[in-house]
Amino acid sequence: MLARLASRFLFETDKRLLWKFAYNFGFKGMRSVQKYKKRLKQGVHFPPFLFISIINSCQLRCQGCWVDITSPRQMIQLDELDKLVTDAKRHGNNFFGLLGGEPFMHPGLLELLERHPDCYFQIFTNGHLISDSVAKKLRKLGNATPLISIEGSEVVSDERRGGKEVLNKTLEGLRNCVKNRLIVGVTSSICQTNYDLVSEDWLRRLIDLGAHYVWFNTYRVVGPSPAPELALTPEQVLELRRFIVNMRTKMPIGIVEPYWDDRGEALCPMSTGVSHHIGPSGAIEPCPIIQFSCENLRDGRDIYQLMTESSFLNDFRRMSAEATRGCVVLERPDLVQLIVDKHSAKDTTQRGTAMSELEQLTPRSSQHNPAEQIPERHWLYRFAKKHWYFGFGAYT
Repeated sequence: MLARLASRFLFETDKRLLWKFAYNFGFKGMRSVQKYKKRLKQGVHFPPFLFISIINSCQLRCQGCWVDITSPRQMIQLDELDKLVTDAKRHGNNFFGLLGGEPFMHPGLLELLERHPDCYFQIFTNGHLISDSVAKKLRKLGNATPLISIEGSEVVSDERRGGKEVLNKTLEGLRNCVKNRLIVGVTSSICQTNYDLVSEDWLRRLIDLGAHYVWFNTYRVVGPSPAPELALTPEQVLELRRFIVNMRTKMPIGIVEPYWDDRGEALCPMSTGVSHHIGPSGAIEPCPIIQFSCENLRDGRDIYQLMTESSFLNDFRRMSAEATRGCVVLERPDLVQLIVDKHSAKDTTQRGTAMSELEQLTPRSSQHNPAEQIPERHWLYRFAKKHWYFGFGAYT
């Protein structure tokens, strides 16, 4: 499996892009985590990876979306993004996830990549705006990987994403990436209507389409219009975990999921401190689905000061880790309310209904399942998770 995957990367992508991926993401990413672990020993929490929703605008209307896509446009201006990345680099960070809305609707996206050739960016996108010319520009820049959302068949995609011809437009963007020899991934939010994507046939199709990695998320029942009927059962979550572990030993495609460690114990990236989120208003939030904040990029301090001095973020990490190894929003929405109230945190949505949405949530299970833990089988995934994507003492 590993040899076939390496061969795909070697022969299907631009060699200069592969080098940038290996150095900017691989080597520097490992170095960033080592610096993070060193800071932790001194009691300082600054995540090695930052995820930034750079704009709220989007052409689609996905079920269960928590972003204010119908509200007036909010976005972090290019110079603000430039300062954010520059400040984070001073503390060893070189990898940034760019989300939206739809990131390619941000007028300064490509210039941001151009200003930071020493960094690596993962762009979460529906793929509709990746024309051949945009893909050519990404190849020239060499420091970004598009992660394209595909939610299933044409019918399911239109239903889930709230549009017409959604899948065809997405696949066109994917083809442009492959044509221009980019490193490209596909992400799917697994729910009841697309659970058939948990299959070898789906992974084979992604390989045939030219995707080099796949990111499996599980549907989160949050936002202004949650759809609890789409949520996975505990048995399906366990089946998904088992499928991922088995396919990592078999299929020549990288498989990403952010919910379990090397031993198969559940984890939350926010609780471990591995990552926090910055919204399109500049608000610094625990994670993308917890839309409350006590700090903002525009407060006048750099991102390191804002995060390391935040008692709000510190309480969220500590209290959620004490409560569960899973998703605190799903399992303990009451605890989220308690922390928000304690710090008088600001609702960072434009709709202004985040607290009432929390109050209406029914507690449900997440990936935390102590009775059924499935350790990593492949040595490389096991090694990588143990050293660079682990609990880091959050649950001890």
